[in-house]
Order: sequence, then C-alpha cells, then structure tokens
Amino acid sequence: MAAGELIVVCASAQLADGGIGVRFRLGDGDHADSGFVVRSDGRVAGFVNRCAHVPMELDWIAGHFFDAGGTRLVCATHGAEYDPASGRCLGGACAGRGLQPLAFVEKDGIVYWKRSTR
Repeated sequence: MAAGELIVVCASAQLADGGIGVRFRLGDGDHADSGFVVRSDGRVAGFVNRCAHVPMELDWIAGHFFDAGGTRLVCATHGAEYDPASGRCLGGACAGRGLQPLAFVEKDGIVYWKRSTR
C-alpha cells in the first residue's frame, strides 16, 4: 500500500472484541461512503460500510456490525456474513464476495485510518 495520511477514528478503548464498532466518513460531500472499524481477537480491522451483495450499509443501528455471538459481521438487511478480520464472505447473500478492507494503525491508545494517497 502506498504511504497514506493517518486520520484519527477513535480511542482504542472504544472498541471491545465483538462489540460495537465505530463508523466514520471516507470522504467529503453529501454522498461520501462511510467506513467502520471493529475489534476481533484483539485486533482492529475495518471496511467500507457496504454489503457485497447489494450496496447498502451493513448496520441498521449505528455501530452494530457483529452477530449476537460477536464472531461474525452481518449485513442487517440480507444476512450476509463476513469474517471480521479479513472481510471474506462466510455465507449468506454475499455469494463469495467480501467486504472492501481499509487499512488501520493502532498506537498510543488511538485507532487511525490510513487513508491511501493515490
């Protein structure tokens, strides 16, 4: 990945394993996509907030991306299930298509999105 600008997303303490995620805007303007970051198995990972099945945001309630057990990301609209570490499709309506990953850096108690400079 090309070197990128680090954008503060949240404090590390806001993310618990299998818990509520943090949403953030990926760009400027009225139609900018959103991204999200979660913690799973002690690591942060995040993706563009768009289901691979139909381009809709995954969470009906802001920040609720995990299934009830806190082990899989789930599209609230169609039930597609994704691996929280890689975004790989695990079943349901995603039919083998995964989420678009984003790069993050976690240091000194802060989670940063590493926005690529194309």
